[in-house]
Amino acid sequence: MHTGNFLAGFTLAGALTLSGFAQAADVVIGVPNWPSVRATANVLKVVLEDNLGLDVELQNGTNPIIFEAMDSGAMQVHPEVWLPNQVNLNDKFVREKKSVRMNPNGVVSDQAICVSKATQERTGITELSELTDPDMAALFDTDGDGKGEMWVGGAGWASTNIEKIRAKSYGYDETMKLKEMDEALAIAEVDNAIAQDENIVFYCYTPHHMFALYDLVILREPEHDPAKWKIVQPTDDPEWLEKSDAPVAWSPAYLHIHYAAALEEANPEAAAILSKVKLDTDIVSDMTYALVVKKMDPEEFARKWVSDNADLVDSWLN
Repeated sequence: MHTGNFLAGFTLAGALTLSGFAQAADVVIGVPNWPSVRATANVLKVVLEDNLGLDVELQNGTNPIIFEAMDSGAMQVHPEVWLPNQVNLNDKFVREKKSVRMNPNGVVSDQAICVSKATQERTGITELSELTDPDMAALFDTDGDGKGEMWVGGAGWASTNIEKIRAKSYGYDETMKLKEMDEALAIAEVDNAIAQDENIVFYCYTPHHMFALYDLVILREPEHDPAKWKIVQPTDDPEWLEKSDAPVAWSPAYLHIHYAAALEEANPEAAAILSKVKLDTDIVSDMTYALVVKKMDPEEFARKWVSDNADLVDSWLN
């Protein structure tokens, strides 16, 4: 989904230079830039270190960079791959090259566009397609240019590109400015808008702490239709936006741990654990709440979580 990301501009050649990290640590976990993946990454780090005595390192990276690094041996783990969002990467490295493995236990996620309950009451908006009405869009205008603004995701998120496709498909790309920015800044804008009784519309997803913090309404859309959902990512085609169409709601997404196939030989015990980890939406939502709202240190949180959930962790080890 989602920069403070020092790897964002690296090419494949740049990714290959990360092999030094893999040599310095037994396992390198890639960490993209959204809260839930950071929580899961730290939990995996603690589990692998405490139970196998491994040296585990966390390294920031975008989704494409982490997949390339798992393929090359520079990294071993991606803690949270969103499918179908990153299906192009999954197809390339899991299905075609077979250099990456997917844990089959997915965490269910929903993705949509949300407004605050108070925003709905003030504007009357109930349908996503209503944003194509210039008069409705103007109710979300904060800079006086006549267009509304909406956050559609973070830089490097596959979902951000899909939200741009959806905006084009519905037509509200003509009436709304699509804001691509770090999630922490976006959530701060949501918080401020709600506190100031201002209108706000934005990309939302579960598992996420925002639903525990705010009274949110998901805008209605036509139900998902695979025949109408044609997604091309910019990594696959420079004309991705023109060739894509998605005028319907998202299908449910599933969040999966992925790990390098080479780990099955290099450290089969680690690979076995990574293949068995199983979380659910409530667990991941609680994790992100602890890190973002309670502002717990990620590693301290992970150690406490592993201790508090010993039976669940044990099920991954056997």
